[in-house]
Parts: sequence; C-alpha cells; structure tokens
Amino acid sequence: MPSRYRDWLAQGLRDVKAARSMLDEGFYEWAAFQAHQAAEKGLKALLRFRYREYRGHRLVAMLEELAQQTHTPEAVFEAARELDLHHMGSRYPNHFAEGCLAQYDDRNIAQRCVEYAGRIMEFVQQSLGE
Repeated sequence: MPSRYRDWLAQGLRDVKAARSMLDEGFYEWAAFQAHQAAEKGLKALLRFRYREYRGHRLVAMLEELAQQTHTPEAVFEAARELDLHHMGSRYPNHFAEGCLAQYDDRNIAQRCVEYAGRIMEFVQQSLGE
C-alpha cells in the first residue's frame, strides 16, 4: 500500500476551507458535513503515515487506533465525537423523523464543527511534524 498521506492531508486542509466557505454562505448542514470530511481525511493521512489503513468514517474509532501509539488529547476526542454526529445526519433527510436538514444545523453548530475540524487538523499536522 503506497503511503500517499500527503495527498490525504492536502485534501483535508482544502475541506476545512470548503467548510468555512459553506459556513460563510449559510449552508450550515454542509459546513458541518464538510468539517467531518476534513477531519476524516486528516486522520486517514496520519494513519497512512504510520502505514495503517482505516476503511470507514468513524473519527473516534480512528483516534482510538492512533491513541495506541500516540498521545491523543481529550479535546481531540471531544471534537471527533461531535463531528461523528454530523457525518450522516447532515446529508440525508431520512436521518431525522421529519424536516429539511437545514432545520437541524444552525450557525453556532456549524461554527463549532469547523473549529473542531481545525483542532483535529492541528493535531494531525503536529503528529506528522508539519
């Protein structure tokens, strides 16, 4: 398996920018989802750097695997737990009993998700020594 961790990292960093753009435009559900995507790609970059691969989307599970080898601050786990809530719910209306997705995410939630993605990406970059 070729590493390609830099490709995953670069795309994760772009996804953080995309999440900020969605936040600025008022697409809060997409900002939350994109924040999850950024964190996911960042954590997959770190796993690939360590020649490991994770097939799935659960940030907490990726961090648990990484925590076996790396000190992982509780604040990073906190961010991952919040972001994991937005992986499916921010994309599909049938995640909720009724209503449009935009009714469930607001500016505060989306802002928090973008900040959490940034926190995870900082952890990833520090762990990579970048």
